[in-house]
Amino acid sequence: MTLDVVMNLDVVMFAGLTAEVANSIKTQKETLMTNEELYLAVALNGWMSNIERADKIFSGLSDQEVLKEIAPGKNRLIYLWGHLTAVHDKMLPLLGIGQRLHPEFDAAFISNPDKSQAEIPSADSVRKAWREVNDRLSVGFSSLSARDWLKKHATVSEEDFVKDPLRNRLAILLSRTNHLAYHLGQVALRPK
Repeated sequence: MTLDVVMNLDVVMFAGLTAEVANSIKTQKETLMTNEELYLAVALNGWMSNIERADKIFSGLSDQEVLKEIAPGKNRLIYLWGHLTAVHDKMLPLLGIGQRLHPEFDAAFISNPDKSQAEIPSADSVRKAWREVNDRLSVGFSSLSARDWLKKHATVSEEDFVKDPLRNRLAILLSRTNHLAYHLGQVALRPK
């Protein structure tokens, strides 16, 4: 997903941004952003940056390397990759984007700890599912307006949402971005 971001400089002004630079940015695109859209673009950029980091890390690993533990007695890389894939897959219905693509990953990567299952999906299966799920999320994200992101997510009732409007889709995106970054931090500790 590519974000073309141009802000309405009548609405948003950055400290230290000269009028010459601001006018140059303003004329590069015809799209103008409200504050809501700008905040959303920042959140989506954070998500995409972390997805790109994960893609770079995981795509560079062989099928044998993903079977290694991040530290002695800790989770294997494939478990973290599968876990992230399953959690992202759960975002599809939560955000109203669509049905899950890989609910079969839950037993191996969410409901049970690593190494407790005799068989788990292969590295190729995880690799393929990772791409499918994150591509579907990307398409779904682009279909949501800034206003849509502030609507309730699928597991909160209307009455609970009235009491706590922070239980919205944007909150899900932010919490899952933090979750992804946390696990990428664990992956960074792996022996190389």
